[in-house]
Amino acid sequence: MFRALLLSIGQLADPAFLKVLAKSVALTVILFLIFGIATYWALLGLFAWLGWTESGGLAAAASAAIIAFASFWLLFRAVAMGVISLFTDEIVDAVERKHYPDKAMAAQPASYGAQIRVGLASIGRAIGWNLLAAPLYILLLVTGIGTIMLFLAVNALLLAHDLGELVAIRHVPRNRWRDWKRETRGRRMQIGLVAAGLFVIPVVNLFAPLLSAAMAAHMLHGGTNDDA
Repeated sequence: MFRALLLSIGQLADPAFLKVLAKSVALTVILFLIFGIATYWALLGLFAWLGWTESGGLAAAASAAIIAFASFWLLFRAVAMGVISLFTDEIVDAVERKHYPDKAMAAQPASYGAQIRVGLASIGRAIGWNLLAAPLYILLLVTGIGTIMLFLAVNALLLAHDLGELVAIRHVPRNRWRDWKRETRGRRMQIGLVAAGLFVIPVVNLFAPLLSAAMAAHMLHGGTNDDA
């Protein structure tokens, strides 16, 4: 697990990684900006309809900012992983070419259609399960640490599934995914826990999708068997 993380961090300066990082961060930020602007105009229209014309603009801006912040905290992981899924093949290919050249030669590059399908499924699961857990997140705020612990648990499980799938599409026949997931459950959970932790650390969370995909590549090829 730790070996996979260190190897992934060590490859951050790789031009292929930097290219994907720039594209994924830019696209993620753009999506949240569009969401924030759309929320502002929707609230402005709602307040105008309610007759709150004098303070409607300020109230809409304040409400949009609060909603955007809450959505960013709750949905950033889902959106970021969905975006990175579009470029996962580039990340995994860079990892394999550097560390596992034999695997790179044998890989079957995933089509954009397959990556989009996996990414949309990942977004759906992340949003659905985190929304279901939202009432518990709120209730556990009084504990100080309960919300973070539950967030880590929920997202570790989701990431363990999604990260493995993003890499498996290059190497594992579709009809063997169920067996492969069972065989790699322990290693995928380790990666899921580390990845979920990266997503809650400010600034580091910008690199979390990239590092998570790279760690998953090491996991698939046995890179997490050694904790060194």
